[in-house]
Amino acid sequence: MSTYAHSCSTIRIISLCLCAVVSCLPVAISQASPAAEKPISKQRPKIGLVLSGGGARGAAHIGVLRQLEELRIPVDYIAGTSMGAIVGGLYASGLSTDELEQVITSIDWDSAFDDDPKREVRPMRRKRDDDIYLVEHKPGFNDGKLEFPAGLLQGQTIDLIFKKITLPVAHIHNFDNLRIPYRAVAADLETGEAVVLGSGNLAKAMRASMSIPAIFSPTVIDGKLLVDGGIANNLPISIAREMGADVIIAVDISTPLLDRDKIKNVFSIAEQITGLMTQGNTKKQLSTLTDKDILIQPDLGNITTSDFKRANEAVPTGIDAANKMQKELTRLSLSEAQYRQYLLEQGEQKRSPPIIGFIRIENDSNLSDDVLAARINIQTGKPLDITQLEKDIDQIYALDIFQNVTYIIEEEQGQTGVVIDAKAKSWGPNYLQFGAAISGNMQGENSFNVGVAYTRTAINKLGGEWRSAIQLGEDPLLITEIYQPLDVGSKYFFTAKALLERRNINVFADGDQVAEFRATRGGASIAAGRTLGTWGDIRVGLRRTTGDLEVRVGDPSNPEFDFETGEGFILFEVDTFDNANFPHYGTHASLEWIASRDSLGADTDFDQILASYTYAKSFGRNTLLGGATYQTTLDDDAPIQSLFRAGGFFNLSGFQQNELSGQHYGRLALAYFRRINDFELLPTYLGASLEYGNVWQDEEDIDLDNALAAGSIFLGVDTVVGPIYFAYGHAEGGEDSLYFFLGRLF
Repeated sequence: MSTYAHSCSTIRIISLCLCAVVSCLPVAISQASPAAEKPISKQRPKIGLVLSGGGARGAAHIGVLRQLEELRIPVDYIAGTSMGAIVGGLYASGLSTDELEQVITSIDWDSAFDDDPKREVRPMRRKRDDDIYLVEHKPGFNDGKLEFPAGLLQGQTIDLIFKKITLPVAHIHNFDNLRIPYRAVAADLETGEAVVLGSGNLAKAMRASMSIPAIFSPTVIDGKLLVDGGIANNLPISIAREMGADVIIAVDISTPLLDRDKIKNVFSIAEQITGLMTQGNTKKQLSTLTDKDILIQPDLGNITTSDFKRANEAVPTGIDAANKMQKELTRLSLSEAQYRQYLLEQGEQKRSPPIIGFIRIENDSNLSDDVLAARINIQTGKPLDITQLEKDIDQIYALDIFQNVTYIIEEEQGQTGVVIDAKAKSWGPNYLQFGAAISGNMQGENSFNVGVAYTRTAINKLGGEWRSAIQLGEDPLLITEIYQPLDVGSKYFFTAKALLERRNINVFADGDQVAEFRATRGGASIAAGRTLGTWGDIRVGLRRTTGDLEVRVGDPSNPEFDFETGEGFILFEVDTFDNANFPHYGTHASLEWIASRDSLGADTDFDQILASYTYAKSFGRNTLLGGATYQTTLDDDAPIQSLFRAGGFFNLSGFQQNELSGQHYGRLALAYFRRINDFELLPTYLGASLEYGNVWQDEEDIDLDNALAAGSIFLGVDTVVGPIYFAYGHAEGGEDSLYFFLGRLF
């Protein structure tokens, strides 16, 4: 099956100029024969190198190329499919075999199939999306219909990787003008026919050739939806002949078909069907080989198409396979002088970055071009800073409006410029999100909520957003919110929210629940704020709600009453966590002042300060997480609905959820967890926590001497529907509890 995964964005392309090396060597050219005066390429058969698809197995192509260079065998044309198109395209652009091997083997494949921008570059608005339990991936909902992306991956990361590697030849649009004439083969998704790409943008051509259907979204070129060429022509021998090759060197690294005993599930069946399609057209191409052609088939054993971590093992198999065909290959070898002349004829590719004369934005979303321009920091009149350009593109992509954000190097009126190409999501701009939150413990306390949210993005030129959500279950909720940036850089913002909710407030005595109140409230809030880069923000606002408390469980003589709240607040928040569910590094901190005033409609005047700090640091698979929380009511007179609550997993583990309540709350915590598997779709962690703290009713009672020690051991799994925890907690005084928890913890 033809595959390719993402390359890491920090690949450094080492400058290599063969002609500069050759120019310092003596070249002896005989004058005795008129034939000797002709270019060596005119005296020998044209050699076409054909590289098949095969995913990670394609690293063997690099080994074959290395041996061809060792044997001084010239390559006049290259045709490739999928991984063969990538290796072939990079080699044709001027990369050496050493550089190719570095590119393939130095990629961080753990994050290869992840288009999401790193969390640290996401704006705070998008980070706060992580606070809700809704599934991150969301279908579009437009004109009353659900819409889905054309692939699980949109290719954002790999597009930028290919752009960076091929930057030195970005100005070449005719692939015949590359160091070696080159063709990539893709397939037309509408007809299934092979599409030969011999011009355009090299990075885009390679991307089209490896776009596995349903995994990667198709690439649009000349109005055609192009996908992985393996389904049409996985070993394009015929293409190399059409280019002018007299002799073919074909390298076939396609995956063998599965034996019957290995076809056991839907995944293996899908793999076998794809293999049948690929093997069928490969055999057809192989049948056209003649006695003068050479076929190389590396023995890759059990290296699969997705084993990119084993790419370094595949390279030597290519060398071995070429060595086994050395007798046949040697007849194509040139003398040292002839090979040097061949290299001279190839010319050299300019490697210095271009001077940028202009920047243009192509944007098909509702956002103003000025919003994108505010995030572009490369400068005209200076050499292109590719690192800065990629950072700028990451900032735009992190807005979560675009399907792809990439760039094109163009020549216009004698100037070289950068065109930022931002394509809005084809399934946007309106979305539905679904989710569920579940918790339970050994005391029989169980909670289950399901929710759905409808979000309209880019409702105006500055990127305003409207979200409405409904939650059903233990804690019904109806909420609607407007978020509006106030400038093109989204530095200042305004938000307004209205909600109606019901939740339970439990009252405990000596560890036993003695009452449960049902709190119903409705109200609204407004706030204005300032973002602080992507690491934090500060906001000032007002909240006004009205509600009532009624006895649900316990003594019916307990008072039922209505309440009114009116609060002003200032909230400062910092968030540099790399992952909201299981952070491996970074900081999360917040400081909030709440002022309840009767002048704002509240029943009671009181002031509260809430502070928290958590820091994460990792060592390989191991992560340490340390933090502190302190919440206090300055005058000890907050009403029951505004008390601080503790108890539950990682919140004085061992106690029941919200078992403890008071006017003041403090906690110190240290957690450790270790990654125990390598399956990227379901990262799994084993960990433990130590906690120390308590709640106090009166300020004079606050003392570490009467704080409680607690701790937990847990198993956590990061799933697409949110993190799942299975935990056992124990607290001082013999409090024990088992927890099942679906939802965010840290």
